[in-house]
Amino acid sequence: MLATRNRMRFPADFSHTVRSGVRNGRRNLVLYVAPAVPGEPTRIGFIVAKSVGNAVARNLVKRRLREAAGTALRSHPDGMCIVVRALPAAAGATWPDLVKDFDGAYAKALGRLPARGDAVIDKGRD
Repeated sequence: MLATRNRMRFPADFSHTVRSGVRNGRRNLVLYVAPAVPGEPTRIGFIVAKSVGNAVARNLVKRRLREAAGTALRSHPDGMCIVVRALPAAAGATWPDLVKDFDGAYAKALGRLPARGDAVIDKGRD
């Protein structure tokens, strides 16, 4: 179970992360990662549509993804926004497959994020 401070609950947070974050897809999921305000706790949200399966299958996928996301929280407890979108194949995936897909997508997305110390170049000034 994710702590309340680590849950993404507002639609605007999901939209911001999906639109401005780095995306990485795997067979069972698509993961979006965006930097949050430094010092803010890492927040994680899950999107599991009806195309994944019935309520029982969706909840099973959500519980498994929530557990896999615990590793992301341990490695980056602050400053990240993460959205995990489950794909229909996730309903038939095994636990090791989901963890492998989550870990691989998360590592790849983190590698594509700009470094926090990078300055934004203002081309309007000389």
